[in-house]
Amino acid sequence: MIEAREKNNLRGIWLMIVGSAVLVTSDAASKILTETYPVWQVLTLRHVGALVAILIYARFVTGWKALRVNYWPGQILRGAIFFVTAIFVIWSLQVLPLPTFTAIVFSGPFFVAALSVPLLNETVGWRRWMAILVGFGGMLIIVRPGAQNFQWLLILPICAAICAAFRDIITRKISRSETSIAILFWSTIIVTFASLLAIPLGWNRLSWEDAGLFFINGILNAGAHFLIIEALRYGEAALISPFRYSALLWSILFGLVIWNHIPDTWVFVGSAVIAASGIYMIKRESHLAAKTH
Repeated sequence: MIEAREKNNLRGIWLMIVGSAVLVTSDAASKILTETYPVWQVLTLRHVGALVAILIYARFVTGWKALRVNYWPGQILRGAIFFVTAIFVIWSLQVLPLPTFTAIVFSGPFFVAALSVPLLNETVGWRRWMAILVGFGGMLIIVRPGAQNFQWLLILPICAAICAAFRDIITRKISRSETSIAILFWSTIIVTFASLLAIPLGWNRLSWEDAGLFFINGILNAGAHFLIIEALRYGEAALISPFRYSALLWSILFGLVIWNHIPDTWVFVGSAVIAASGIYMIKRESHLAAKTH
């Protein structure tokens, strides 16, 4: 039994590492596409590709019944917040180096933990609050508000992280009545159709190569989330979740190879602080969960 558990944990670790790499690959592809196409066009076509992947998964794995909605207000609200989140994500990717974007967005779990107190009535102990504050400190190290070379564009991924936190909290609430694939499907539908409304603002003609990249990008994005979900399904969350921070290394690699972006010292230090506090919070939550069981 112990050997089987270790084998599952190892599989989960590899799935998390691969899933994180695929997610950063999707973000890198989006960044490349924003160099030629408007943000809303990237947003639309990226999610069209994801929608195709979701429909294939529903057809051959879960069945169409899994897409049924039991609570429309929650699905619509999550989809609307997901749309705003996606705008900030694509906009951030357009104007910021990939490693900087990735590092700041990883402050999202700290916003979730902080907002879970007023919105979910969850109890947060002083150790968890300290981890949250340290994580925010890591984000401030990267952003450096008040510094002479402060860039207002760094606010964009912070907005993305805050919106993602609200999205995740709503996800927690509606997951009691909705399947994971239904939540992902209907949010993707809402984002796709909402972003289509921006077509009058400008829509560039697609080349066949870019059309293929858009399609692959959407599949990569949906596939990354699937791999991460599978990783957490196979093993212990406290052991596997920290490997999500491998995305920081992948983003540095992609940024260096594709755009020759070398993060400054502040990004490295802030990323290390965010990762360390995030891993501590994951371990702490696992310890408390084990005690309550």
